[in-house]
Amino acid sequence: MFRPPRDDVLLAVVSVLAGLLLWSLGIHMNDRHLLPAWAALVPLLALGPMELLRRTAPNTTLAVGTVGVIADQFTVGNLATVLIFTDLMYAAVVYGKPAMARRLPITTGLVTIAVTVAFLAWLRTPQSLMIGVLTGIVCFGPALTGATLRNHREAAEAARLRAEQTALLAEMDRSQAVVAERARMARELHDMVANHLSAIAIHSTAALSIDSPETSREALGVIRENSVQGLAEMRRLIGLLRDAGAEQEAVATPSLDGLDALLGQARVNGAASGLDFVLLDERAPGEPLPAPVELAAYRIVQESLTNALKHAVPGTVRVRVARADGLLTVRVDSPYGDRPGPRAPGSGAGLVGMQERTELLGGEFSAGRAGSVWQVRAQLPAEEKAVAG
Repeated sequence: MFRPPRDDVLLAVVSVLAGLLLWSLGIHMNDRHLLPAWAALVPLLALGPMELLRRTAPNTTLAVGTVGVIADQFTVGNLATVLIFTDLMYAAVVYGKPAMARRLPITTGLVTIAVTVAFLAWLRTPQSLMIGVLTGIVCFGPALTGATLRNHREAAEAARLRAEQTALLAEMDRSQAVVAERARMARELHDMVANHLSAIAIHSTAALSIDSPETSREALGVIRENSVQGLAEMRRLIGLLRDAGAEQEAVATPSLDGLDALLGQARVNGAASGLDFVLLDERAPGEPLPAPVELAAYRIVQESLTNALKHAVPGTVRVRVARADGLLTVRVDSPYGDRPGPRAPGSGAGLVGMQERTELLGGEFSAGRAGSVWQVRAQLPAEEKAVAG
């Protein structure tokens, strides 16, 4: 059931009562009229109820109001009827369709001009200008006021929507940043600790499976060394996460200059598995690389060595690093086959991390069996502009 707003009901009742009071007191606007005095009540009583529909049916109310205010000019006239019409004109612009809101100010402006010109041509008196002014006050003024208010409302609504969209985009950016940071932390944690834990797992398994004091002593030495190094790496990562302020001491970023030490540690860890490690660095000396590329290449080699310790059969693991045509190529070849003896479990997170590191820099990554070797190959952009882009 339709229930008009309370303000509209109050406006309709007050308008009609005010019109009745003016009529009863004999206050009217037209001295020259064609109809009896009571006829002025007909437009008033017809327009009054239109106030109840001013929001829901603005087209209908404006049409009835226009007919009513024209009919009122043939009676003694009632000021309340004219005021009701101005409100209906205002409501038609504010609550009507956008097309109506655009047309009415233009239409009423043209009507005002036409009425002014017509009465000037007909009466040829200064008073005829007042007729044009009154016409503008009655129709053009409310339409212009309604259009101004509607434009302000639409601008405010658009600003609110933009603010909501900005807040939504900011929240999405924050969520994506959190996800990206968590992924980066996971890669760093895996790359720094997995190598040491894999060596611990392999040597502890060897010590348990081979009942020899010498083997156990050697395995315990390797386990202790990897435990100490793993704890140091873990403390460094925790320190980075706990305090990222300016007072924190600078932490050296791993680079390709540390590959010799990395392979040296891998030789110690892989001795029990019959693995040897060879580095072939074919880069020209004195050619710097962007820091992100250095770190990614180092981590890819580190993770490849970890995977070799876990899964490679006895043999030689070859690490090749070369730079040509603006690309840094990192390739690690590990002996592939059925490995006897202890083997550390794997989850596949290392391959995912290497691929993510490569793709974040716009490079290409591949890993798989190539004959009797398992080959990991990554091509990274070696130029600063390519990395920044």
